Amino acid sequence: MMVQSLDVLITGGTGYVGRQLITELLARGHRVRALARPSSVHRVPLGASVVAGDPLDADSVTAAVKPGDSIVHLVGTPHPSPAKAKEFQQVDLPSIRATVTAAQRVKVFHLIYVSVAQPAPVMRAYLEVRAAGEAMIREAQLTATILRPWYILGPGHRWPVVLLPIYKIMELLPSTHASAQRLGLVTIHQMVQALVRAVEDPPTQDTIRTVDVPGIRSASQ
Repeated sequence: MMVQSLDVLITGGTGYVGRQLITELLARGHRVRALARPSSVHRVPLGASVVAGDPLDADSVTAAVKPGDSIVHLVGTPHPSPAKAKEFQQVDLPSIRATVTAAQRVKVFHLIYVSVAQPAPVMRAYLEVRAAGEAMIREAQLTATILRPWYILGPGHRWPVVLLPIYKIMELLPSTHASAQRLGLVTIHQMVQALVRAVEDPPTQDTIRTVDVPGIRSASQ
């Protein structure tokens, strides 16, 4: 099926998910721009337009956005852990605030935000910041898709594989089935495909769509 070529701005496009997403979007014929710090522009995949700027600054993000853009917000602390609560406040929170502000100013078409599965018994500081990001999107009344993965398996991110047998058992038990589904693992391929689907199939205007782990997994099927 032919897909209309779209203008997509990606913040965090030099990271774990962003680089693969840019490559996939370009392969599908979309026009991609990546906002990156000057020190990181060399890491943006070839074929994407590069905008040097600060993804934590609303004016910088605004300068990178064009009316009618879809924005994929991927800025975040790498390898999040309970020990990184300070980074969540210094990077994750101001970056989504800057992106939401820019989206309001420029009247973007669609904002796509990678949040985290909720509720969860651990990573409270991380969950609080991502929930705050979701709240900003709702308050701004943007057309948006919020994806809620728990952990994304891929190169350098494989240690939870040892938990897969436990997940299988939990999914079979009625008392833990819902939690195992909500906090399940997804692969980098599944995550990228879910983001591509979000870009190409936006929700109805002025609505917010939430995609949890089962929805992320099904995007690649």
